[in-house]
Amino acid sequence: MATVFDPGSPSGQPPMVIPVPLHRRRQRQRGYNQSELLARSAARVLRFPLYPDGLKRKRETLPQSGLTDRQRMENVQAAFEIGSGLPVQGRQILLVDDILTTGATLNACARVLLASGAAGVDVLTLARVPHLP
Repeated sequence: MATVFDPGSPSGQPPMVIPVPLHRRRQRQRGYNQSELLARSAARVLRFPLYPDGLKRKRETLPQSGLTDRQRMENVQAAFEIGSGLPVQGRQILLVDDILTTGATLNACARVLLASGAAGVDVLTLARVPHLP
């Protein structure tokens, strides 16, 4: 299978695949991170390196469902940080999440990655749910 990677990318390296993290408590309760399972499959098919601990959730947040747009943004504000030793400088990131509704979670994650020097962030989701105000 051919890789989609463009060798002309700024770093000359393939994109890093990073799933949106769950808080430790929620992952323990659930037993898995659905975004990580999707990211593993995407990384395998695309032949890109997977960094399952690339992002960490610094604090527990409320589930996004049922929150207004503003509450969603506030809920995930400053909730994420780069995993220790993650070499994002100049790298393209493929950020993976299960569902995109308002984009608040993905935007919060992308801000952290870009602030840490990532060249760019692309998003892959399994589903796009129309969000009605």
